[in-house]
Amino acid sequence: MLMKKDTNLGKVKKILIYQILIIFLFFLQNIYANDKVEGTKTNIKILDKISSKNELIKLNNNKELFYKDLSIKSMKCTNSEFDDNPEITAYIQVKDLNNEKKDDVFIFNGWMFSSSPSINPFDHPVYDIWLVGCY
Repeated sequence: MLMKKDTNLGKVKKILIYQILIIFLFFLQNIYANDKVEGTKTNIKILDKISSKNELIKLNNNKELFYKDLSIKSMKCTNSEFDDNPEITAYIQVKDLNNEKKDDVFIFNGWMFSSSPSINPFDHPVYDIWLVGCY
């Protein structure tokens, strides 16, 4: 008597392998996409209200930069995952070095948003800072 080969079992194995491969590729794509969202450098523009000059500053995340009378530190910056309406956010800390009290209190400590700078504004009598990019 001849034995018949079970072809249905082979089809089930192929379908199972394809499903596992698709799930693996989906998770791999999510891991790769999340790596590209967070940047290592933050670009900000600083406006000197007295001289009416602005300057583009490139900050390395977690490193303090001294700009005239300010100490600026970007803790984290992220780009949105969507290309149609990009949103750049950064967590920035700013200290005024001309503080008469000589205490290290932040004049700004929070998230900045590139599309809506008025949500959490930076208030200073001489300088204005706004977020430009995250790379």
